[in-house]
Amino acid sequence: MGNLKKYKELALFLWKYGNSDLVKNAGLNDSLANELSNEDQQDEVTPQDMVKDLQDMGPAYIKLGQMLSTRPDLLPPKYIEALTSLQDEVDPFPYEEVEQIIQDELGIRISKAFNWFNKEPLASASLGQAHLAELRNGEAVVVKVQRPNIRKQVLKELEVLEKSTSFLEENTDFGKRYGINKLFNQFRRTLVRELNYLKEAEHIKLLDKNLAEFKNIVMPAPIDDYTTDKVLTMKYLKGKKITKVSSLKKLEFDGHALADELFKAYLKQIVIDGFLHADPHPGNVHLMDNDKIALLDFGMVAHISQDIKDNYLKLLLNLGNGEASEVANILIELSEELEDSDEDKFRSELSTLIMENQHATMNELQTGKVFMFMIQVAGETGFLLPVEMSLIGKALLNLDQVGRSLAPDFDPNDSIQRHSMDLMNQHMIKDLTSPHLMSALLESKKLVEKLPERVNKFTSNLAENKIKIEVDALDEKHLMEGFQKIANRITAGLILAALIVGSALLMQVETEFTLFGYPGLAMTFFLIAILGAGYLGFKTFLTDEDSN
Repeated sequence: MGNLKKYKELALFLWKYGNSDLVKNAGLNDSLANELSNEDQQDEVTPQDMVKDLQDMGPAYIKLGQMLSTRPDLLPPKYIEALTSLQDEVDPFPYEEVEQIIQDELGIRISKAFNWFNKEPLASASLGQAHLAELRNGEAVVVKVQRPNIRKQVLKELEVLEKSTSFLEENTDFGKRYGINKLFNQFRRTLVRELNYLKEAEHIKLLDKNLAEFKNIVMPAPIDDYTTDKVLTMKYLKGKKITKVSSLKKLEFDGHALADELFKAYLKQIVIDGFLHADPHPGNVHLMDNDKIALLDFGMVAHISQDIKDNYLKLLLNLGNGEASEVANILIELSEELEDSDEDKFRSELSTLIMENQHATMNELQTGKVFMFMIQVAGETGFLLPVEMSLIGKALLNLDQVGRSLAPDFDPNDSIQRHSMDLMNQHMIKDLTSPHLMSALLESKKLVEKLPERVNKFTSNLAENKIKIEVDALDEKHLMEGFQKIANRITAGLILAALIVGSALLMQVETEFTLFGYPGLAMTFFLIAILGAGYLGFKTFLTDEDSN
C-alpha cells in the first residue's frame, strides 16, 4: 500500500500521454475516478508538459525520460525532441547535509580534508550535486555528493516501474511488441550503476586508458582516497560548455581537427573498445582553456556487444557510400524480426533517407537524427534493434550539437572514410590477441601435436587390415579413391594448421619487411593458410559433393 500513490501517478501519466485502455485494463478506473474525470485534458497536453510531469514524479522518472529520448520507435518525434532536452537539474540540498555525508563517507571533517570547500554547488542534479574545492596539496577538485536517502527513493520508484512494465508486457500488444520489461531491466541496471560513484570512477579510468591516444581529449581523473560509493572527487578541468564558446574564441583553435578527433574517439569506443561514454551532450563536453576537449559525467555508459562491434563500422561505411541495400541487410541481421514485419517498406524508407543525406555536411546533416530515424523506421516496420543501438544513436545525437559548435562544415562521411582503415586494423589486432583466438590457437596446437599419432594409427590399422567397413555393395576402386582423398585432406590440413600456428608465433617478431602494417613473413604464411583453407574447403564441400 505504501507505493499506491506512485502507482496512481504512473497510471495518470499513462492516461495523459499514452493509451487510457492500459489504465482500464489494469483495473484502476475506480480508484482514479476523481483524477481521471476530466478526460479532455488528454487532448491539451504538450511534450513540455510531459517533461515537467516526469520531473515532478521523481529522479527515476527523470532518468526514464532521458532513456526514452533514445527510442524514436516508441514515441513521436516532438516528444523525443522535448525529452532530449530534459535535464535533471533540481534545487540543491543544504550544505550541512553535504558536510555530514562527506564526513561519514571519508571519515574526516571537510576542514581537515580540504584547504577550502565552496558551499555553493557548481551544479545540482536529481541524484547528487557537485562542489568546487581544493585539496591539501593545492590541487583544485570537483566533489560530487549523492543526495541523502536518494538510493532508497530510487529503488522504491524502480519497484513500481518494474511491476508496471511486467504488466504491460504480459497484457498489451504494445508491451509484447517492444519488450517493455526487457527495456526496463536494461534501464534499471544503468540507473543502479549511476548510484554507485565507485563504478563511475572505474568508468573514468577505463575510458581514459582506452582514449589515451587522443591527446586533445581529457577526462577528470578521480582521486581514489577521496572517493566512495556516495562521494566522488575528481580533478577540476576548467573550461566552458562547448555551445557557450564565443565566436572570437573559435578563431583561436582548429575546430575541424577537434571535431574529427572527437568523432574518431567515439568510433573507437564503439568499434574497438565496446565501451561507450553514452551521454556526450553539450553540458558534458567542455572546451578547456588550453583548447582541449574535456568529457564529463560518466554515470551513463554503454557496453557494446560483439555483433554490433563487428557490424557497426560496416554500417557506417555503407551509410557513407549510400549503399542502402547493404545498410538494410546489416540492420535486419542485427534485429529481432516481429510477426508483422514489412521488409519491403523498411528497405524503401531507408533507401530514401540515405539518398537524401549522403553528401550533407555537419551544418546540414544531423547524423544522430539520421541514425535515430533508422531505428524508428526499423521499429515501425517490425524490426526490433538491440538496446545498444539506441544508446549509440543518442550519443551521436548529442555529438551533432558538439560537432556543429566546433566546425559547421565538418563532413562526418569523409571522417569515416579516412579513419576506417585504421579502425579496421585495430579491430583485427584486437581479434588476433583476443582470448577466443588464443583458445583457437591452443586447440590448433593440440591438433598439430595429436594429428601425426592419429594418422599413423589410422594408416597402421589400415595396413594391417584392422579397419572394418560395413557396406551393402563394395566398389574397391571408389573406396581406394576415397581413402586417397582422406589422406590428402589430412596432410593438407596438417600443413595449414602448422602455417597458422607458425604465423601467430611470428607475429611477435618485428621485421623490416611488413605487410599491411604487420611482420611480412607472418602475414605471408597467414595469407597462404587462408587461401589454402579456402581451396581445401571448396574441394571438400563442393567438388567432392558434385563428384558424388
